[in-house]
Amino acid sequence: MGIKKILTYIFVGIILSGCAQSTAMIGPAITLASSGNISQAGLTFVTNKAVEKETGMDTVSYVSNQIEKQNSKTKLKREFKNLVETNFAKTREKLILQDKSNTFN
Repeated sequence: MGIKKILTYIFVGIILSGCAQSTAMIGPAITLASSGNISQAGLTFVTNKAVEKETGMDTVSYVSNQIEKQNSKTKLKREFKNLVETNFAKTREKLILQDKSNTFN
C-alpha cells in the first residue's frame, strides 16, 4: 500500500470521526468548492461561529434542538386538546343521562 493511501485513510478517518479542529469550516469550504461564491461561504462561516459562540452548539444541533422543542410543544397541545374533548364528551353524556332520569321522575 502506498504512503498516499495510508495518509488519505488517516485524514479521512480523522475528519469523519469528528476530531477535526473546526467543524464550522467544513460547511463553508464545501459551499466555496461547489459554488465558488466566496461571500456566501464567508457569511456561512461567520453565522456558524456566531451561533456557536452564543449557544455553545453548532448550527445544525441548535436548529434540530429548536425543532424538537417546538414539536414537543405541539404534541403537548394536541394531547391536552384530546383530553379536554374526551372529558367534555363524558360530562355531556352524564348530563344527558341525568336529565333523562329527571324527566321520567
